[in-house]
Amino acid sequence: MLPFYICSALFTLLYFAHVQQPTAAQITAPWEVNALRAIRGSLSDPNGFLNSWNRGDPCVANWTRVICYNVTAKDDGYFHVQELQLLRLDLSGTLAPELGQLSRMKIMDFMWNKITGSIPKEVGNITSLELLLVNGNQLTGSLPEEIGFLPNLNRIQIDQNNISGPIPKSFANLNKTKHFHMNNNSLSGQIPPELSRLPSLVHM
Repeated sequence: MLPFYICSALFTLLYFAHVQQPTAAQITAPWEVNALRAIRGSLSDPNGFLNSWNRGDPCVANWTRVICYNVTAKDDGYFHVQELQLLRLDLSGTLAPELGQLSRMKIMDFMWNKITGSIPKEVGNITSLELLLVNGNQLTGSLPEEIGFLPNLNRIQIDQNNISGPIPKSFANLNKTKHFHMNNNSLSGQIPPELSRLPSLVHM
């Protein structure tokens, strides 16, 4: 039998060897990695700003303009995307429906690019979203009803696009939204009277 002091030293070494090992979950949530790859695949990046998106882990390797929470989530042990800051990168292409898989994102910023297509209805799945910023692009189509069910949305900026159709009545549910920037589009119909009950509205 080994002396007590040797057993104690071995236990201490084994303990620290174990606790200092990085756990398998100290990575970005796999479904968010897949979503980011799909988002990158739907965009054209002529200046190569997003080349870092082709290697490593988004949060661990600090992909360009991807901002993550600086600690892993307690409920699943993964890192999660907090912000996409893709403004003014001369990007074209479309907004991928997989944006909706970034369910803990707070800021979605694609301002001042050349993005076409419509705003995907899946954006309505990002219940943590506070800032929806897509102004200054070439977006078309109508506004998804689903955006009106984002409980934490503070600001929506869709101005200076080619968006058409009515303002959804569901926007009357946006109780935390202060700013609706929707000018310089081709919106039609009347402003839903339900919007007069928005408690936080500052600017439309």
